[in-house]
Amino acid sequence: MKLTLKIWRQKNAQAKGQMVTYPIDGIDGDMSFLEMMDVLNNELINKGDDPVVFDHDCREGICGSCSMFINGEAHGPDRLVTTCQLHMRKFKDGDTITIEPFRAGGFPVIKDLMVDRSAFDRIQHAGGFISINTSGNTQDANAIPIEKADADAAFDAATCIGCGACVASCKNSSAMLFVSAKVSQFSLLPQGKVEATDRVMNMVKQMDEEGFGNCTNTGACEVECPKGISLENIARMNREYLSASVKG
Repeated sequence: MKLTLKIWRQKNAQAKGQMVTYPIDGIDGDMSFLEMMDVLNNELINKGDDPVVFDHDCREGICGSCSMFINGEAHGPDRLVTTCQLHMRKFKDGDTITIEPFRAGGFPVIKDLMVDRSAFDRIQHAGGFISINTSGNTQDANAIPIEKADADAAFDAATCIGCGACVASCKNSSAMLFVSAKVSQFSLLPQGKVEATDRVMNMVKQMDEEGFGNCTNTGACEVECPKGISLENIARMNREYLSASVKG
């Protein structure tokens, strides 16, 4: 395939970025999107130009670091996949593909398509933990009865990989789907109920301090989430937050 790539280039967070157009040829439909980016970067390096900087790690859809905004969609036109799982057969010969970083006030650009998502780490550090009795008399987790529906919902929430697609897809740059998933994965289980009140209050407070917006109720976050995290988690977090505020 012959393609035209329009890619956001920006030297650092302070620099003024711009879209730069690159023609590319010889792209096979079985290539992943990141392999296509590797081909482009090899060409740029051979010409003596700076390669396009983008974040990636596992290339297996596990880490979520390969966050790109492709043709107006987080992780591109496919569903329930990260950018590294997106294949070029989703595009046609002659297509123009626009590639941007995840844009949000809480995700400052580091360079080109790479953004700083450490805000998510700080939100989790604010309350994403459980206290465990390590005195030697710990209870076997399998000995604690848990409703299957609660266990399933907790595991579904725990599949969130923190890629930030929810933030990039939201017109208000809301991180509520991410935060609610992290709140839910603990609050639904007995081990997580000890700190449940402080956790939701602290995580929501940190989310606001990081500059993320509130939920817009459009549902774009769930649609673009590569793990299909449900909006039900936001409703659960709102209930947890209201309850914690009353206990306050």
